[in-house]
Amino acid sequence: MPETPSQPVPPAPSAQPDETARSAQPAQPGFIPGPPGERIISTDRGLDHGLDKCPRCGSSDVAYSIPDRALVCGYCRNTWNEPVAEEAFNLGTPIEELQGSVLASASRDIADDATTMTIKCQGCGAEIVLKTDESLQARCHWCRQVLSVNHQIPNGAVPDAVLPFTLTREQGIAKIQEFVASRRGFANRAFLREFVPENVKGVYMPYMVVDGNLHAELRGTGEITTRRYTEQRRIGKDTTVTETFWDASVHEVGRSFDILVNDLATESSSRYSRGQEVVATNYVLDAIQPYDTAAAFAYNSNYLSGFTSERRDQNISDLDSDVEEKFLSIGREKVRPTIQQYTRGVRWEGEGVAVRGTRWVTMYVPVWLYSYYQRRGSGEAYVHYIAVNGRTGRTMGSVPVSHPRIFSVACAGATVAAALAAVVGWGSLFL
Repeated sequence: MPETPSQPVPPAPSAQPDETARSAQPAQPGFIPGPPGERIISTDRGLDHGLDKCPRCGSSDVAYSIPDRALVCGYCRNTWNEPVAEEAFNLGTPIEELQGSVLASASRDIADDATTMTIKCQGCGAEIVLKTDESLQARCHWCRQVLSVNHQIPNGAVPDAVLPFTLTREQGIAKIQEFVASRRGFANRAFLREFVPENVKGVYMPYMVVDGNLHAELRGTGEITTRRYTEQRRIGKDTTVTETFWDASVHEVGRSFDILVNDLATESSSRYSRGQEVVATNYVLDAIQPYDTAAAFAYNSNYLSGFTSERRDQNISDLDSDVEEKFLSIGREKVRPTIQQYTRGVRWEGEGVAVRGTRWVTMYVPVWLYSYYQRRGSGEAYVHYIAVNGRTGRTMGSVPVSHPRIFSVACAGATVAAALAAVVGWGSLFL
């Protein structure tokens, strides 16, 4: 019997809570005042800008050590880490309870004028001007102490959390060399000559990590094969072709269900967004996921010492459509086991998700990155990236290929196939 859609499901609760009621409520513990319809969790460390000292000896000479997997004081060798962000800021509350928009405080919209700030050194009193879109640390030119941006500024450079490297630079280089070696046969000769693994950089990439409480609806048509048969048809005087046909029963298919999405990570720098495919190789960063985002620490600029970082330049409104499409993709995958009986597949003709609640957290994730600028014959510049997940070692990228080499290999393969066919043909004459 054909499957009929389930009874209409009552509409999902609105993604926008009652703004009047919410604005009249006092801020909850751990939350700070925000626009109506949003709840903002404070993830600021609460420190003044300037010296970020070792808790044991008070030195500001602090950097992250990959072998120790901890912050290390350069003076007394004390090691420690910031608290895990999920626990420190209560970001692990049940996703099914999310209603409306919940934002960690560094996820708020970027202010256009928050790029330069003055930090007063608590060591000698000097005032240092810092361009926060380029760096979040500087050395005092008088007493040489390291000065840090210690509380959040609305320029996209300071995230809520940071996921440090666990792979060393040597391990990252080895992964990239292995990736290139596996594609050496078809690689552009100029690329191989100019490939310099020492140019691999450790970069902290800005991501938005999203939790979602969703309701999905999918409606479409599914087909089940009932008979498969072949028929011969004459073409011309001496030619006959065989065609295969299927008979199928057609069914209306409907699915309605809730989804809880945990830690969906999406890039928040437009430089690596999918809209830049004309000038850059894309999907590389997606391909090296996932990251163990639950292990991220509360942000401390000392984790970035010795590495570069990209500044977030996209707001939640810029990422909404991409995130909702990923939510919908997750929904499609969730129903896949329930439609196996439709042997000819299901064509979804109407689909959508109602977002009941979301929680947004900004995070730096670690990437070992190699880039190669290729100037094509047309004069167009094309950027090839090879990226290594700084936590798991998963590697993906693109290598410029040599089209003459591909053509020569294809011709050689065709020649070998023709030779084998000839051998087989001659052999059959003697059977």
